[in-house]
Amino acid sequence: MDTLLRTARQAAEAAARIHRRDAGTVLLAGATVKARADYVSKTDLDAQEAALAIIRKNHPDHLVLAEESDDGVEDQLARWDGRPLWIVDPLDGTANFLHEHPQYCASVAVAVEGRPVAGAVVSGSTGERWWAAEGRGAFKGGRRMRVSSERPLAEAMVGTGFPFKLLEALPTYLGQLDRTLRSASGVRRAGSAALDLCYLAQGSLDAFWEEILMPWDFAAGMIMVREAGGVLARPDGTELEIVPGPVRGANSDDLLRELRGVLGDPGS
Repeated sequence: MDTLLRTARQAAEAAARIHRRDAGTVLLAGATVKARADYVSKTDLDAQEAALAIIRKNHPDHLVLAEESDDGVEDQLARWDGRPLWIVDPLDGTANFLHEHPQYCASVAVAVEGRPVAGAVVSGSTGERWWAAEGRGAFKGGRRMRVSSERPLAEAMVGTGFPFKLLEALPTYLGQLDRTLRSASGVRRAGSAALDLCYLAQGSLDAFWEEILMPWDFAAGMIMVREAGGVLARPDGTELEIVPGPVRGANSDDLLRELRGVLGDPGS
């Protein structure tokens, strides 16, 4: 476990160094549009290669699931044969980065037997570093993290993400946002799910929901939140797995149930 966590931290640091190198110089005009409002830049590609170089060196027999791979997520997951799987988002919050907005990071996790067991997130803009390993706890800058104290939704700060890649989901999402704004203390959208889950783990957010996330968006956050004492699930309350889909999270089972009820999730 120590070796896996060390690799995750080294790989995330390597990617974040590329972020710092390019910050303020690689901007929107130089990016390639993958889809509406979905960009890839030289920074994404170089950061991914920097992270993968660390992983390949330390664990040459392991598999990789990476956002900027030439293959889609389904094809990459189809090759998962039981070996440890490294899940890499080299630049979560690319649009933020390209607009010189500070909410972006590198996220690296490793899953063993289908479950993330170690992960690291590094913010190149702020210098913040989070990491966690199964059974070892979750940490920010060397200090152990815990989720916030249990509180009702009316007192909770809730993080979210917009379904900007799938606009047909927007009407449903706007209904969720309306109900949550009326029920919670506040709602925040940073533009990086990896950071949102770190904020949930450190207690800056009390809950979180998003409708469309890829494994590289949440894999490191899964181990952070769980090791910090929080809970994560799908909308129907089932366990979160390493496949694309919606994510729900909170500092407690009670708050998660309350959030799911306001969102209108099945069985809530």
